[in-house]
Amino acid sequence: MSESPSASYVAANSALIDQALSSKPLDGTFALLDFPDIRNVGDSAIWLGEMAYLRRRGRLPAYVSTIRSYDVEELKRRVPAGPILLRGGGNFGDLWPGHQAFRERVMADFPDRQIIQMPQSIHFSSEEACARAADAIARHGAFDLFVRDRQSQQRARDTLGCEATLCPDMAFAIGPVEPLGQAELPVLGMLRADKEMSGRASGDGLPDTIPVEDWIEEPAGPVRRARWLGRLSALGTLDRGAIRLASYKAVANQRFDRGRRQLSRAEKVITDRLHVHIISLLMGKPHAVLDNSYGKIRHFREAFPEPAGLTFAATSLAEAYDWARSSDS
Repeated sequence: MSESPSASYVAANSALIDQALSSKPLDGTFALLDFPDIRNVGDSAIWLGEMAYLRRRGRLPAYVSTIRSYDVEELKRRVPAGPILLRGGGNFGDLWPGHQAFRERVMADFPDRQIIQMPQSIHFSSEEACARAADAIARHGAFDLFVRDRQSQQRARDTLGCEATLCPDMAFAIGPVEPLGQAELPVLGMLRADKEMSGRASGDGLPDTIPVEDWIEEPAGPVRRARWLGRLSALGTLDRGAIRLASYKAVANQRFDRGRRQLSRAEKVITDRLHVHIISLLMGKPHAVLDNSYGKIRHFREAFPEPAGLTFAATSLAEAYDWARSSDS
């Protein structure tokens, strides 16, 4: 049986990830920083994709951390000389300043290490913040930057003074996944409720009968259970790093599955979230996509266009709803 168009597209992007990152050796030990212990499902999908990619290379990080748990001395003990990988995503710039400050801190803490920034989207609104990032990169001298779109690639050259390699979002390395549950809704609006939102801000366009949700809220209990079960699964190793990695994996999988269940409830999805778009592609879920607040989704789709029919690109909620209710969409 031949692959579905969505599975073929996912496989092609996964192969492009392998090709883009193959030039970066991971001999010896290495670190992977900025585990996303946050409620946004998309960030967990990115981290799981990075872990899937690393497992394909037969490697696991010797040190992992969140921004808060980052410990310079422990990293040095566990990774005496190897490279440091920073999680990919959409936080390179000043829209989410905590992540950018952490990135620059790591560069300052490890001026003698290769630092590999996994695929990011770049967005600065402040010239001062951009200049500060460019200075950090120049002073470090061994910063390898991967980006998810050509606009970010050009910004890296023009404003950050460094070359950047184009690479798909790391969530594609997860590969195709099955829905979790049966569709019970004709249409679901998955629209951002944060500072990158565009769908909710574009005015009315969905009837009151269409549920509108986001995936940045979660009950604490399932995450807490996943965290402890992950730790328990690795207690026999008696290794703090292995226990932490198992805990992170369990939490990320719990959040990723929460997102899959949410999307599985609908026959069709309307979204302005990049990773609702990407996970819908992993699932083969029909969906309409609007851009986010600064063009991140459009730029990504221009760099890695899907075959016709996999995604409907809408310019408004009303247009997306017209697509969703049409019989031939």
